[in-house]
Amino acid sequence: MSLEEVPLFYWTILFVVAVIFGILGFIYGKASPSSSNESSEDIQMLEIANAQLKSDLMACQQKLPSKEKQEDHFKTENVAALGTQATFDPKRAKAAFGKNIKENDLKLVEGIGPKIEGLFHNFDIKTWEKLSETSADTCQKVLDSGGKRYRIHDPASWPMQAKMAYEGHWEQLAEWQEKHRAGKY
Repeated sequence: MSLEEVPLFYWTILFVVAVIFGILGFIYGKASPSSSNESSEDIQMLEIANAQLKSDLMACQQKLPSKEKQEDHFKTENVAALGTQATFDPKRAKAAFGKNIKENDLKLVEGIGPKIEGLFHNFDIKTWEKLSETSADTCQKVLDSGGKRYRIHDPASWPMQAKMAYEGHWEQLAEWQEKHRAGKY
């Protein structure tokens, strides 16, 4: 069938469809700029709100004390509130544990015995404070230095226990150790 033989009916349908799509395209094209105008208005409103929030933030930051003052206040507050190692109180420690406690005795930490204490001393970790500042990974390295027989120990809680001892939280430490007897959680 050639183009000359195509019935007029098909040409009419093709023309009507083209006109409809043309009208729809025109309408869509007219609608798009107005929606972009609305979008730009939204963006302007958001920029204004953002500027307002930034100015509020700056005002709040100016009201806050400096970072040094905050840190000093935090340190002073902690020493007063927690009694962090102001003095070692053997009577309170004995009351909590029911036995005499020597200051900086690493064996007080659940899971550390005399041999493991010796390993820590080899790494110059001889106080509760020093052990409390030691990561669990470093504790594991200390254990690894002793050989295969120390693999069964889990030092994850040792820094936390040492911190409780260093800060004089005897009742809390004794209670924690009672709940986690023999290193089992």
